[in-house]
Amino acid sequence: MKHSNIGIDGVRLLNLHPHTDDRGTFIEIYRDEWVDETQPIQWNVVHSCENTLRGVHVHIYHHDYLTVLSGKMLLGLHDIRPESPTFGRSNMIELGTDPSDAILIPPGVCHGFYYFQPSTHLYAVSQYFDPTDELGCRFNCPELGLEWPAGTPLLSSRDKTADSYTAMCEKYLSGRTRVG
Repeated sequence: MKHSNIGIDGVRLLNLHPHTDDRGTFIEIYRDEWVDETQPIQWNVVHSCENTLRGVHVHIYHHDYLTVLSGKMLLGLHDIRPESPTFGRSNMIELGTDPSDAILIPPGVCHGFYYFQPSTHLYAVSQYFDPTDELGCRFNCPELGLEWPAGTPLLSSRDKTADSYTAMCEKYLSGRTRVG
């Protein structure tokens, strides 16, 4: 398994290897040995329409592990962990089914997903849903340093009314203090 560094500490891009023959393709998408940091306890499948943006979200406690099953996603990342060597750094990476990749996103790294076309992604989390661990800010907050390809994407009601970047960061730091 090859891991690629994408410029934000703790975020790992795992290059998955398709095995193709006359019948089609087989791809291993997850093995415990690939992910030392955490073990997934819940898996979810998400279908998104073209021009949908999900996020930007950040978690205090849990890791996300995801792969795109069909379509194409632009993943925006931004590190808000003060102790991280990449604190304040942003990056965008395109994920699709060719080549196949999976990505591990640790707590404290904000992430948002933009879909160029109808797409499906599979993701796992290391903790069950907890509303105190579901923080977010508006996708177009300038502090994120993320330039999305659409100015008016489809958003959930939660993402339309998300906090400011500053409020999200304050809640993140406050939540870490309570659990730390």
